[in-house]
Amino acid sequence: MSHLTVNGSIRITRRVWWCAATGTARPVDTWLGIEDGTVSVGARELCCWVGLSEEGFRRGAETLAKLGQIRVSDEHLRAVTESQGRQLLAAVRAGRWGPDWDAEACRVEPGGPTRVLRGMDGVMVPVVTGAEKRKRRANRRARRTVRRGSCLARRFRGASGPHKAFKIAAFYDVSGEHHYALGVSGGPDELGRRTRRAAGRLRLGGAEEKVAVVDGAPWIRRQLRTRLPMLDAQILDYYHVMEHVAGAAWTCFGEGTAEGQAWCKAASKALHEEGAAGLLAVVRDRVKATRSRAKRKTLRALEQYVAVRGDMLDYPTFLARGWDVGSGPTEAFCKTLTRRLKGSGMRWNTPNAEAMMALAALYHSNLWKRYWTEQRQAA
Repeated sequence: MSHLTVNGSIRITRRVWWCAATGTARPVDTWLGIEDGTVSVGARELCCWVGLSEEGFRRGAETLAKLGQIRVSDEHLRAVTESQGRQLLAAVRAGRWGPDWDAEACRVEPGGPTRVLRGMDGVMVPVVTGAEKRKRRANRRARRTVRRGSCLARRFRGASGPHKAFKIAAFYDVSGEHHYALGVSGGPDELGRRTRRAAGRLRLGGAEEKVAVVDGAPWIRRQLRTRLPMLDAQILDYYHVMEHVAGAAWTCFGEGTAEGQAWCKAASKALHEEGAAGLLAVVRDRVKATRSRAKRKTLRALEQYVAVRGDMLDYPTFLARGWDVGSGPTEAFCKTLTRRLKGSGMRWNTPNAEAMMALAALYHSNLWKRYWTEQRQAA
């Protein structure tokens, strides 16, 4: 067999054992740390490292050859990276892998209370449709005949549309020293289950302050309420609120006008000083002074948006307790976990996209070194 190592390929001849009761056994592969393939742990780490690069697998293969003396095709690099991502994802789903910190480490200050913040959001990822799959396979058959078992890439069904919604969750502390993110391709319930498991590893229930800062989407509120009932509060992200306020201001006063900006400032001040009640008062005063049906409709929509999220807008209490009202860390994770997936012209199979997101989450959660250290120890 040809075995890929950090400094190139070597050929190994070894004995393979098989019996009906236990199946195939390769003792030498286990001893060498390549029982799950023909790539060593060190080479796999380098493949995943360059595979996560935004330059893509083709340029990544060139970089790997120059820096690591590992010469592989771009398709082989893709196969190794995605396969490792799927293995990591399987470990996360099974509860064998997760954050290496817990709530006790998240103190606001020495001797102060422990505080863990929580975020959830949704993102869109470009995926390969079923029609594109069929066209690619037809072109492949026309160009060459593929021998059975010679294709490195796994075959997955195409998606129904060009984009698919992924869900992202994050846990973090005030200092930013501790953070953990995860992304799923499934629906809200799948993210909720994964989030509940991660919260257990973090011992979230033991934190003195447990707060979620989110955008107020109904599915997020439902998952937090059912999966994490121990939370002290769900806070509506300030910037999402002000996006709705600004939209109403531009409708009533014109986009970018001084009057619209002044009204937004008044609404923001009322929100910080009096919470939802203060903001609603500002909106209702504007409704009374407005005669345009279209403008009144926009203001009524804003009023309804605020009213149903009143418990999430108690900013005076939140700020008095030192709680953040912005979901910046979660928004940052939404960008970093999907940056590799959203390159120009990129399309992904859904399972492979989720696998790449798992590797990105591993890196941006500061768990990369620990994960690969454990992989070497296991080997």
